Amino acid sequence: MSQNNASIYGAPKVRGDYEPRFSSVIEAFAENFSAYGELGASLTVEVDGKTVLDLWGGQVTEGGADWACDTVHVVFSCTKAATALVLHLLARDGALDLDAPLSEVWPELTAAQQGATARMVLDHSIGLPAVRAEAPTDALTQPDWMVRALERQLPFWAPGTAVGYHALTYGFLAGEIVRRVTGRSLGQVFRERIALPLELDFHIGLPAAEEERVAPIDIWRPGPGAKPTNFMLAAKEPGSISNLFVFNSGDWAGRGVNTRAGRAAEIGAANGVGNARALARMFSALATGGQALGFSADDVAGFSLASSATHRDATLQLPTRFGPGFMLGMDNRHKARGGESLIFGRNAFGHVGAGGSVGFADPEARLGFGYTMNRQGAGLLLNPRGQRLIDATYRALGYRTSSPGFWAR
Repeated sequence: MSQNNASIYGAPKVRGDYEPRFSSVIEAFAENFSAYGELGASLTVEVDGKTVLDLWGGQVTEGGADWACDTVHVVFSCTKAATALVLHLLARDGALDLDAPLSEVWPELTAAQQGATARMVLDHSIGLPAVRAEAPTDALTQPDWMVRALERQLPFWAPGTAVGYHALTYGFLAGEIVRRVTGRSLGQVFRERIALPLELDFHIGLPAAEEERVAPIDIWRPGPGAKPTNFMLAAKEPGSISNLFVFNSGDWAGRGVNTRAGRAAEIGAANGVGNARALARMFSALATGGQALGFSADDVAGFSLASSATHRDATLQLPTRFGPGFMLGMDNRHKARGGESLIFGRNAFGHVGAGGSVGFADPEARLGFGYTMNRQGAGLLLNPRGQRLIDATYRALGYRTSSPGFWAR
């Protein structure tokens, strides 16, 4: 690969390594700073298990230090994919049956008494997308409180009969399953079974020794002229799922995310700390067959199969599609579908993070992709910064868009 240690296309100190065929991707990454308000970001692409592009640039804070090659930050819901892999490893080991009654593992869970399974946790159909009990401000850093609240709660729907994004509860449900099966925490198992074997700079529960490398999140807040979306309107309805998710989950998303306590906690749905290199490597291991983690080709193929889908997600209020722990392609560009999308290969699977981070695997293209940034953008799925990087990457690999919007040769 070529190396560039100077500014590219006028962008603020974009650096990295890349193969020449990805020059258009570099240009798109650089333009995110000049035209799309990027602050600090990283982008990594792996093909056939090899890094073909690895970029970073911008600043850790406005007017602050330059983004370094090893800068990390909270990647929000990209964490869900890492959490899902832990459950899949336990299933591969025979320690967990994703389709058996969850009552076998967690009999105290009310939803389990109504036929819930671990797979329903992974695909957001278990019916526990938010907590009804009044949550303390530090609810997300109190896993025992969250687990007990979810344990006692009647599901919003009969498990498996509807879909609603479990934006925060997902991690506590999955984490408790891991604890009951292994006797260890989600973060510990992830580190031992996934992060160390793949040499990932990714943490669920950040060690204190890594704090000095963390870039704080520049939190997005809607401006006075923001046009209300269906989700925003639903969030104003007291007692609705959207309302409870936004206003009854403590203050981690608004304040705690940039604290030591907020990063040290294990919030398996939201507070993974890493960068694009870590996401791309994790997904590349899957895109190239999964053998590095002991998965079979059939296991990996199952990750891209939709086990839940809906025209109106009970939380996000737009069409969604999920595999077992992963987001699948969602082409919602028509205004009637809400406009917010995640567009990649037909057999790809991955996850977006609040504000715009994204990581995914495309087994057909043997592609592992990671993009992370610390200035959040608007929206619930992918905003233009990430989507244009995905588009440029597929073009560099010789793909073109097809009529429904997914990438094809």
